[in-house]
Amino acid sequence: MSHVKNPGTAAVLSAIIPGIGQFYNGDFLRGIFWLIITPGMWIGTGGLFGWVCHVIAAYTAYARAQKKNRLVLSEP
Repeated sequence: MSHVKNPGTAAVLSAIIPGIGQFYNGDFLRGIFWLIITPGMWIGTGGLFGWVCHVIAAYTAYARAQKKNRLVLSEP
């Protein structure tokens, strides 16, 4: 049985360093994706879209934690 994750913690971790919230949730491939894409967007667009990746990474970490919690709590 998986452990319940705090969605707020996942979001804050990914807001600080994109991908870390995904690692916290156990989504390692998603975490690696955000760790690679976000700095690439910061550098590649001169900062124009880097903040967008930060926000999306934080939101997806939050949403995945909520989804995983629903699945864990619905198990018999």
